[in-house]
Amino acid sequence: MAENTPDEGEGDDGSEEFREMLREFLAGNTDLDPAKLASAAGLPDDPEMVQRLIGQLQHALQNSGDGINWGLATEQARALAGRSAVPSTPAERTSLEQALHVAALWLDEATDISSLTTEPVLLTRAGWADATMPVWTQLAEPVANSIADALTDVLEEHAAGEFEGMIGGAGKLMRNIGGTLFAMQLGQVVGQLASEAVSGGDVGIPLLDGETRQAALVPQNVDAFGAGLDIPIDEIRLYLAVRELAHARLFRHAKWLRLHLLTQITDFARGIHIDTSRLEELAADFDPQNPEELRAAVTSGALIPPKSDDQLAALARLETMLALIEGWVDVVTAAATTRLPHAVGIAETVRRRRAAGGPAESAFSTLVGLELRPRRLREAAAMWQAVHDAVGAEVRDDLWSHPDVVPGDADIDDPTALVARLSGGAPEPDDVDRALEDLLADDSGDRPRED
Repeated sequence: MAENTPDEGEGDDGSEEFREMLREFLAGNTDLDPAKLASAAGLPDDPEMVQRLIGQLQHALQNSGDGINWGLATEQARALAGRSAVPSTPAERTSLEQALHVAALWLDEATDISSLTTEPVLLTRAGWADATMPVWTQLAEPVANSIADALTDVLEEHAAGEFEGMIGGAGKLMRNIGGTLFAMQLGQVVGQLASEAVSGGDVGIPLLDGETRQAALVPQNVDAFGAGLDIPIDEIRLYLAVRELAHARLFRHAKWLRLHLLTQITDFARGIHIDTSRLEELAADFDPQNPEELRAAVTSGALIPPKSDDQLAALARLETMLALIEGWVDVVTAAATTRLPHAVGIAETVRRRRAAGGPAESAFSTLVGLELRPRRLREAAAMWQAVHDAVGAEVRDDLWSHPDVVPGDADIDDPTALVARLSGGAPEPDDVDRALEDLLADDSGDRPRED
């Protein structure tokens, strides 16, 4: 019995015909301008970017695998970050290395958490994009898969006429193409972030490999951060070095924290699904000559429906943990930088920057449906300061020893009970406590007997 050839196998499900149609489009043999596809995907109208997109889509047509090509996201991010890169001078690097050394000594005075086991590194923008991409892809993968699944489902459900036979067996092909577009979008966002982030812990989550790279600064972005602040650049470098080392020390000390935080984020992300009804509307009304509506839907997050109650609860827990982390970093950094004349001003700039978020962080939020900004940062910092003032740095830092003893929302709202417990005392009862004691006394028969 003769075996089927690869061509016969592909032709049976119609995917080869669909593949050929896409090849014609990518070769420029249709009325649709590839630059408009790039625009629809949320990529800039840049000839080099369009050519890169077309090349990657052509590769996707030949790819028999199934899944997202995250290497493409890394390549895209590195290329974009490298465009705006300005090499740091030897003098600038020496100054930052000295700042990191001094920062480590100052931190030893502000916290009992031990120093890092690996030397901090200085990264270019492209190096930052490359080093942090594994975490970004971990956060984005659930949404990428959801988009790919939704796109395939909508096409298969609504295919009609001459396209019906083509679409039927082309699910894997569509997943490859959809994954390619999403990977390039993520690369675009991370490439933009690389021009904004000053360090490895700049967005609050641990973006670096905790074993081989525990702390990092991006010299070009550190100096850009200080531009226009009318503060000596040496102070800026020292302050940001202290913050980065404090963040890295915390995650090295609380070995459970990195996995705990990333698990919270990925659990939230897995709950995200794509609004197929909105996708169907876009597919039905799509004008190839005017892809602006599709581009706006992709880049604005319109395809991601409102968060469920479970997601909102998960997001609240995540925001609390981020606030606790950054609040602790703020307090420790403040204690370690008292020698800097402008420390308070730099700290306020950092807080405002984190509260507002940069353009690239906003782009990641709309792409993945997740904001990485702590909303209760000031309250959390005030709680950590109250604990420090009452019991000192050692007891304060011991609260990171296990997730069960980390303060929670109630402690941020009112640290009185937490401080009293850590101090070995009991807080003064308030009106609610007194009313509860009276009620329990009445129920136990301790109230006066009526004759």
